[in-house]
Amino acid sequence: MLESYNVMAGQFFGLVSLVLCVLAFASKQDDRLMGLLISANVAFALQFIFFGSWTAAALTVLVIARIALARRYPGNKAIMSGVLAVSGVAVVLTWQSWVDLAATVAMVFGTVGMFMLRGISMRIFLGLAALAWMLSHALVGSVGGTLAEALVFLTNSITIYRLYRAKRRYPKALD
Repeated sequence: MLESYNVMAGQFFGLVSLVLCVLAFASKQDDRLMGLLISANVAFALQFIFFGSWTAAALTVLVIARIALARRYPGNKAIMSGVLAVSGVAVVLTWQSWVDLAATVAMVFGTVGMFMLRGISMRIFLGLAALAWMLSHALVGSVGGTLAEALVFLTNSITIYRLYRAKRRYPKALD
């Protein structure tokens, strides 16, 4: 009985994240994107906890800290390296099986993208991270999370196209 409540709660938080992620990646503004991602990742962390995926839950909590740090210290390689090191420690401490590899790959792509890139290139790395997170959700059985990441990837791809088109039309506008 408790397991079914955990599954329902996990699916609920996955759906909450779905709405927040779509709003985030539909935004052309990097700051709005990152702010909404913080909220979505709180819900994702709760989802992973309810599904018992401890590595993904720990990395998702670190994603929240990473977003805040990347906003405050863009391009800072030392802080980025620190985030990656702490993430590595979290993976070692929580690793359960090879299922955890997808969340680990997602964390690396997202961290490099958020600290070192902006605009279209950042969203490409975040798209790769979304694909890895989508696999992580699918492997733990989260329908809501898998759908959320698929829609994040699709919405992010559309936004990349929109930014590319705007940059072609107005080359100086998005620098």
